[in-house]
Amino acid sequence: MLTLNLLGAGRLGKSIAQLAQQSGRYALAGIYSRSLVSSTAACEWIGAGQVAAQLSALPPADLWLLAVPDGAIASVAAELAQAGVVNAGAVVFHASGALAADQLAPLAAQGAHCASWHPAFSFADPARAVATFAGSFCTLEGAPAALSALDMFTQALGGQSIYLPAADGAQRKQAYHAALSMASNFQVTLAALAQQVAAQAGLDQPVAQALIASLMQQTLHNIAALGPAAALTGPIVRGDHRTVAAHLAVLPQPLHPVYRELGLQTVALAGERLSAAQHAALRQLLQVAS
Repeated sequence: MLTLNLLGAGRLGKSIAQLAQQSGRYALAGIYSRSLVSSTAACEWIGAGQVAAQLSALPPADLWLLAVPDGAIASVAAELAQAGVVNAGAVVFHASGALAADQLAPLAAQGAHCASWHPAFSFADPARAVATFAGSFCTLEGAPAALSALDMFTQALGGQSIYLPAADGAQRKQAYHAALSMASNFQVTLAALAQQVAAQAGLDQPVAQALIASLMQQTLHNIAALGPAAALTGPIVRGDHRTVAAHLAVLPQPLHPVYRELGLQTVALAGERLSAAQHAALRQLLQVAS
């Protein structure tokens, strides 16, 4: 059985350590965080591992997970390197979606195999995360030996591995994280804006929320099954510029820039499903006035 050390006792770290422990293929060896209280609470919640009061007190391990805030990854890696507790050949990885394996350079210089490992998953509640993690995608980037070990780790947790190309790791991670932020965060914002407009139509908040969420869920299923272009429906892909004009007439002015820009991107996505005349009419309607 392989061993895992956890640095950072937050929701992600606790959830992943619990999943690893439950897999039967990994044993949690040590837990360290800046707060001894949170480390102890995490240890009790997971039901395994030993709390280390200092980095230097962490036991040897096959895998080291740095589940710390993005801004602390490089400094914690440097402290680990200075403490000299990570054995050569161990796999060290962080869970940042935006940062690459180069944040762990001091440990790589000492012979550790380093990588970034990002689960595209929300860890809002650790208990729920452990219960629903199966099938989640985890994106890997870094040293080949680390990627091999982390693919096995991902499978043991019930996840699926995705690999980023090795070249330009830092830039690729930023593009990857931007894509996830657009898909997740902006979807939430769009739902909130849609509910505001639904309220303008006279719908109560609970009804509007249920209506918008239901439609978005249906659309997401269609995207997963068909891809974005084939899943596209609505007035723009039909070339119905009169309905689009009516939308702009009724929408609050602060929402016009959002509607116009998304509308222009939708025209582009519709592509050949629109005639040249429909393209021109919609673009003229949606173009932001200079």
